[in-house]
Amino acid sequence: MDVIEAKPNPFGGVVTIPEQLADDPTTFKGQLRHSLGAWETEGFKVVWLEIPISKAALIPVAVDQGFSFHHAEERYALLTRPLVEGAYIPPYATHYVGVGGAVINDKDELLVVSERYRRRGSGPAYKLPGGALQPGEHLVDAVEREVLEETGIKARFQSLHFFRHWHGYRYGKSDIYFACRLAPLSSEITMQEEELVECLWMPLTEFLGRDDVSPFNQCIVRCCLDNAGISPGTIEGYSNPEIHEIFMSRGS
Repeated sequence: MDVIEAKPNPFGGVVTIPEQLADDPTTFKGQLRHSLGAWETEGFKVVWLEIPISKAALIPVAVDQGFSFHHAEERYALLTRPLVEGAYIPPYATHYVGVGGAVINDKDELLVVSERYRRRGSGPAYKLPGGALQPGEHLVDAVEREVLEETGIKARFQSLHFFRHWHGYRYGKSDIYFACRLAPLSSEITMQEEELVECLWMPLTEFLGRDDVSPFNQCIVRCCLDNAGISPGTIEGYSNPEIHEIFMSRGS
């Protein structure tokens, strides 16, 4: 019987090729049992088994052979099985990343939104436009995109001023939220009605003085007003704009 086709990874493990897994659970059971013995003999420490959703019937077989879930996404489930006691298995992603934009015009007005769907008891309605980063998206691109999608306002990123780290967010994961200052390039609002019930330019003094605006959001705006923040930069010999996004303070 052939060993399941696989390749090594940097952690002393062996990673199976999803397309090469048998479709039939009975056939897969025999191949997996044979392969586990071969991989252990070869000195591998961990088996990484990616099962496409089209072959989900193989998952119970893998669990019976000692595999456990590492993570799952829309089109696959990834299971692992240590071959050596105490073998290191890097954890999967643990955080969400969100971004909000303080868009301030030359009239000292702040672009604010009120969400249509809020958690019960979440309190004040007015906040900064923003949302979650998409896979592979930079902060600068994300905040400009979110502001445009929610409000119809084109805005240019200026600086990063604030971030918050929060545990116990959606599905028990943690969340990092960044707040940035942006300069508006347009003024006419086109509200995203699916997610928002209100969107407007509000005088800064009003936003900072309202009782129905959370201290958290007021603090963010004050941070954007009170200091220069940090701006995008590069490090010679290191930066790759395709994969790196670096923010740094500037000397006076």
